[in-house]
Amino acid sequence: MRIAIDYTPAVCQRGGIGRYTRELVRALAEQAPHHEYVLLVAGCPASPLGTQALRAVARLRHFHVRRIPLPARWLTILWQRLRLPIPAETFTGPIDIFHAPDYVLPPLRRARGVVTIHDLSFLILPEVAEPKLQRYLSQAVPRAVARAQRVLADSRCTRDDLIAHLNVAPERITVVYPGVDPRFRPLEEETVEAFRERHALPARFILGLGTLEPRKNFPTLIEAYARLPEWGIPHHEVALVIAGGKGWLYEGIFETVERLALQKHVRFLGFVPDEELPALYNAASVLAFPSLYEGFGLPPLEAMACGTPVVASNVSSLPEVLDDAAPLVSPTDVEKLAAVLAQVLTDPDRRAALRARGLRQAARFTWEAAARALLRAYQEL
Repeated sequence: MRIAIDYTPAVCQRGGIGRYTRELVRALAEQAPHHEYVLLVAGCPASPLGTQALRAVARLRHFHVRRIPLPARWLTILWQRLRLPIPAETFTGPIDIFHAPDYVLPPLRRARGVVTIHDLSFLILPEVAEPKLQRYLSQAVPRAVARAQRVLADSRCTRDDLIAHLNVAPERITVVYPGVDPRFRPLEEETVEAFRERHALPARFILGLGTLEPRKNFPTLIEAYARLPEWGIPHHEVALVIAGGKGWLYEGIFETVERLALQKHVRFLGFVPDEELPALYNAASVLAFPSLYEGFGLPPLEAMACGTPVVASNVSSLPEVLDDAAPLVSPTDVEKLAAVLAQVLTDPDRRAALRARGLRQAARFTWEAAARALLRAYQEL
């Protein structure tokens, strides 16, 4: 097969869908190097990440990069907002399949279209989405799934949402679970301590990880952290560290810290590069992930793969992905979240059990398995 993949997210986006695209292409190269691949890349500002992503595929046989001499934003305007009928084959040449891993599908001449829908939070929880992005996705995503011959979902939860909210026929949907990279593993103590010293991190801390936006529900986590002294855990003994770049509507996160007078105990790290995430997970005492909605939820699995206990919310895909490897609580129940965090922090037996179950659960999700599922979907088309 001759398969084209929109590789623009891999070059332009540091985390999230960018990392998803990089990992999936790498696994495809290992699982099926006999197919011919065309990676389509629209222009974006030069960065070390982009250079590294392009170098990684330049060494692969049967992989060809085709650059579009337009900025990614302009291409989105032309294809998705103005809906100009310029087929992707204009840039890729003849292809059998075009895979768009980032929600929207360009015009196609003869190729069969595959689109990945990571979640439908912009429809299910529109109040926590950035307004312009919400309006754009609400128009572009239904068009994409209507035109695609195959729709990929990150979880059964997202598959069910596609059926319920966009009336997608079940037989057109394939669930392709993302994977956990092998670099997420328990690290040697010396490595973790060196990372801790480099970033001046405390000996014990609760980790919150994700873009600073309403969907990640950080104010609830901060409220729960404020109640830990009620459970015999002083703030000076266990800090709260939140890692993630600023997204949108994040002001309430900082306002919550100030209102509760926790400025000395809550630390914001900003965006943490991919290569530092394994050490960050290893350094944490527990990962708290009270998200309001997740199409998959990769950070909890990555933390589990590092041997770090996880406490997460009991909504959307998280019960499906985490199973019994993490205690799950309502994302609106501050008291219960505080109580469960306190138990995990103070009960060694509970921590050991969660560590063991977490390592087993994370091992179920690999990028190799994701690539095999994706190839089956390609072949069925």
